[in-house]
Amino acid sequence: MAHGAAGHAESAGMPQLDFSTFGNQIFWLVVTLVVIYFVLTKIALPRIEAVLADRQSTITNDIAAAEELKQQAVKAEDAYNQALADARIEANKIVAEARAEIQADVDKAAAKADAEIAAKAAESEAAIAEIRKGAVESVKAVAKDTTKEILAVLGTKADAKTITAAITARMKG
Repeated sequence: MAHGAAGHAESAGMPQLDFSTFGNQIFWLVVTLVVIYFVLTKIALPRIEAVLADRQSTITNDIAAAEELKQQAVKAEDAYNQALADARIEANKIVAEARAEIQADVDKAAAKADAEIAAKAAESEAAIAEIRKGAVESVKAVAKDTTKEILAVLGTKADAKTITAAITARMKG
């Protein structure tokens, strides 16, 4: 019984290592590899290729769309810059016109003020001339009275004509 158990244990080893079944194992290995090859080449790989081609197509389309959008953005930026430059030119023009109008108004107001100042100055000069004339007459009258009083105090008498002639001569220089 011990010997029979040992023989049974030898035959119960790994079947892959049993040389008597190698032919059968190789056949099924080849069949399995051929089936896997055909499944991969006819079903799996075409699907993978279709997905990769679809991805590549999508990426190419997205890149083309991005390039087109970039060009549109560049055009929009150029248009924006042109509009900004035009707006600056227009603003400078408006500022220049406003300055010219303001300068014209200032010049007009200055001319009016100058005319008013000149009129007031002429008026003032006339008033000053009148005051001077009145002052000279007042000085002459005061000088005549003072001279008459001084001469009276000194005990000398002079007529009004002589005093007037002396004062007039003295006031002329």
